[in-house]
Amino acid sequence: MSEILNAIKQICEEKNLDYNMVLATIELALAAAYRKDFGEKNQNIKVVFDPATGKSKIFDVKTVVENLPPELLAQLEARANGEIKPETETISEEGEETRKFNPKTEIQLSDALMIKDNVKIDDEIITELPVPDSYGRMAAQTAKQVIIQKLREVERDMVFSEFKDKEHEVVGGIVQRREGRFVLVDLGKAIGLLPAEEQIMGERYNPGERVKVYIKEVRQGNKGAEIILSRKSEEILRKIFYLEIPEVANGLVEIKSVSREAGSRSKVAICTDADNVDPIGSCVGQRGARIQTIISELGGEKVDIILYDEDPAKFVANALSPAKILDIEIDDKKHKAVVKVASDKLSLAIGKNGQNVRLAAHLTGWRIDIIESSEEGDRKVVETNDDGEIKTEAAINEVVSEVAKDDEVVKEETTENPLVEKEGEKEEATKAIKKVTKKKD
Repeated sequence: MSEILNAIKQICEEKNLDYNMVLATIELALAAAYRKDFGEKNQNIKVVFDPATGKSKIFDVKTVVENLPPELLAQLEARANGEIKPETETISEEGEETRKFNPKTEIQLSDALMIKDNVKIDDEIITELPVPDSYGRMAAQTAKQVIIQKLREVERDMVFSEFKDKEHEVVGGIVQRREGRFVLVDLGKAIGLLPAEEQIMGERYNPGERVKVYIKEVRQGNKGAEIILSRKSEEILRKIFYLEIPEVANGLVEIKSVSREAGSRSKVAICTDADNVDPIGSCVGQRGARIQTIISELGGEKVDIILYDEDPAKFVANALSPAKILDIEIDDKKHKAVVKVASDKLSLAIGKNGQNVRLAAHLTGWRIDIIESSEEGDRKVVETNDDGEIKTEAAINEVVSEVAKDDEVVKEETTENPLVEKEGEKEEATKAIKKVTKKKD
């Protein structure tokens, strides 16, 4: 095996390039070198190279075209003699574009018949040229530059094609470094860009850290493929479920829909047709091991697992979990669910800043209105639009803020009140919690 053949195979292995592409690049380089030292102006040089022997054959290849009109021939001769400036096209008297002719790659039928009998239009006239014993220094330098440039182009095209096929998929990467507002992620054969608007607020990206990213877009740039990544996509959550939960991967448990506010909270609706499979238990895992792994992959983001139901009323009720509802009415025409909850469950149903009802609306695809049921009567507290967003009336926002605030106070009293830790004072703490809970009555 020749040294040239060994070198070609080594390049193919190191850069994961196709053998025929590398060979074609060498042939282009040899053609450029021949043209530099020995070629003529109107020759279309093609080289056939045998890497095993290191020998090559050189040809002038032209395509047969129909005979040119006399006026175009006259223009070509005048251009060749320097009487007129070169033009890329010729315009007839009627202002219509006439047929172009490239003497470097084309030959008239009449001239072709003088070289070869029975030739037809679109045939190729191949003339073998003498092979030089050696090339000059400048020609060798030209060949080297052509090889380097073409191999880079081939490598960029292969990387672009590979990641274009992975567009809208989730892949693993390693954080490389931060440049301004961008985080650069090493994807193996290429570097992906994670823009600020696709980063999760508050999430830190430390160099060397492994992350899962969603390939949002792949486009061709000046220096190769530009791969735009995202950490906010719902597809990341789907992919992690497929990777971490075998029942989801083998189809026993199906993910029906996902609703996510990246970095904060997500809801995943699941179901199964198997009678002996507990879908929620499969996702949670023994002692919560599986769901904790998923939460860790998402940087601590909370994940609610919701049981899907064909009945819209049951599905909406499940989606509003952990809140318990009193009643629900489904309006099929308006695609709206009117949910009634007790006053003490209102904060759970709405969630902090309306997050729970907003995620539930996105998850189910239904508009959700929440009505508070109290001793004073019923009143509408929250109304969502077709996009699942809470309508921005001042009164509704005020109630949402008030409920969220009360929810935080109750949480503080129940988790951090030192009275609970003191023996004999639990009753006093309980009274304080009830007092806070009744603020909005």
